[in-house]
Amino acid sequence: MMDTVLAVIGTLGGWEAIKWILNTFLYRKTNARKEDASADAAEIQNLLSVIEKLNTQIERYDERLKQRDDKVDAIYRDWRNSQNEVQQWTHKYHELELKSKEAEIRRCDVRGCKDRIPPSDY
Repeated sequence: MMDTVLAVIGTLGGWEAIKWILNTFLYRKTNARKEDASADAAEIQNLLSVIEKLNTQIERYDERLKQRDDKVDAIYRDWRNSQNEVQQWTHKYHELELKSKEAEIRRCDVRGCKDRIPPSDY
């Protein structure tokens, strides 16, 4: 019987077969943990690469948002400047209109006479 077992082992690979069988049975839990660890490491590496890509996209979107904010700020600044300019021109127009009305009131049709038409203190 022992000869048969040794003959089978010899035909399966001899000493290497014995080592393989012992390693398989003795270290199966350790080998399973190593495989799990390598699978976990690969999964973590994959997640890190996804996170890196997403961070790159977020940075790009933040930069685009900042550029848009700068454009909007510039447009609002130009709009406020235009509003101020319109307000200044309106103010000048009203001043000139008041001066014109005042000049029209003070205008004298008869010069050098005390019976001024229209009457005025001037």
